[in-house]
Amino acid sequence: MEKLIVHGGTTLKGSVTISGSKNSSLPILAATLLTKDVCTIRRVPDLSDTNYMTLILAELGAEVERASGVVVVEAKNIKSTAPYELVRKMRASICVLGPLTGRLREAKVSLPGGCVIGDRPVDLHLKGLEGLSAVVTVDGGDIMVDAKAGLKGAVINLMGKHGSTVLGTDNVMMAAVLAEGTTVIEGAAAEPEVEDLANFLIKMGAKIEGAGTSRIVIEGVKELHGAEHTVIPDRIEAGTFLCAGAMMSSGLTLKRVAPEHMKAVLQTLEGCGFPMEIGKDTITIHPNPNAKGFDLTTQVYPGFPTDMQAQFCALACAINDTSTITETIFPQRFMHVAEMKRMGANIDLQGATARIRGVEKLKGAPVMASDLRASAALALAAIKAEGKTDILRLYHIDRGYEHLDDKLSELGADVQRVKE
Repeated sequence: MEKLIVHGGTTLKGSVTISGSKNSSLPILAATLLTKDVCTIRRVPDLSDTNYMTLILAELGAEVERASGVVVVEAKNIKSTAPYELVRKMRASICVLGPLTGRLREAKVSLPGGCVIGDRPVDLHLKGLEGLSAVVTVDGGDIMVDAKAGLKGAVINLMGKHGSTVLGTDNVMMAAVLAEGTTVIEGAAAEPEVEDLANFLIKMGAKIEGAGTSRIVIEGVKELHGAEHTVIPDRIEAGTFLCAGAMMSSGLTLKRVAPEHMKAVLQTLEGCGFPMEIGKDTITIHPNPNAKGFDLTTQVYPGFPTDMQAQFCALACAINDTSTITETIFPQRFMHVAEMKRMGANIDLQGATARIRGVEKLKGAPVMASDLRASAALALAAIKAEGKTDILRLYHIDRGYEHLDDKLSELGADVQRVKE
């Protein structure tokens, strides 16, 4: 197991190139199962999660080649059962359920694993497939789908108690493209990653309208063909580096970003008073010692993303004012708070709301990463802090950030990855 040793108090400067989106890459890779033809996916980030997905595709029978951010998949002859040993390591592995059901009319996928940040049920995924006339059973930790009688288009509502489901929308969309008739997904997730998947499916010959809105209309086709696609930039990685730039840079430029996907984050930073220059695919952010605190509530897209909540907790610690963050998507997603308090953060957590008062300085301490985004937030706090910080369970960072320690080092941070 590895840990990250950070010697804080450094100033970041320069530019960083943002990687392809993790949350786009995973369902897009899964979608290659929908055709026997060759598919080429570019700008796939080098992450443990994308590595697991390529292993799952190979285990299902696909031929997979990967080099320099390009993944080539040929899924000529595939089987319908995804193995527990791989699926258990990553929650997003559930997104093979839709394409297997669509192409093979059957699927068996173990209930997935991933970050422990509260209840993240797959009920809406199963409800959506049942809406397409599939028979779904759950037994012994396995999801089994039988659609041998055929998939039929239907009107399906995927709105849950905390909003829509991104991977659920992905799964239903991937199954519906090969269903008979027209499917309408009401309450669909509107995230850019869903639209990115839809654009890839359209390149494969699918007929989809409305992706990127809460109502997606899919006209089923008999088969799909191979296609090439370039994954969109990762808006969460971009937001993480914007927080880093605001906290401890002399000016930081992000390259290969999609500012139109980050409006809620950019508006929050602008409201704090951090100067920014926003181009077509670049953002430069500057620090502001007189920045104001913020009040934000996580919401489904296009609202403020829950995946940026922890990083903004770290940012709030560096602002000489009081900020509040209310988490509505995953109310239990505050496990990083206790670790930040070990570093001297002034955070009062009441239920799903954190009240954060900026402190004059954070101090290095041993801390434990509890999930993917919390680990990135601890890295930001550690660079800002005085002294040495050891961040344990570094594997969480590797799930969603491509070579984060290398990128931070190139910007001037003193970080080192070592064996525990």
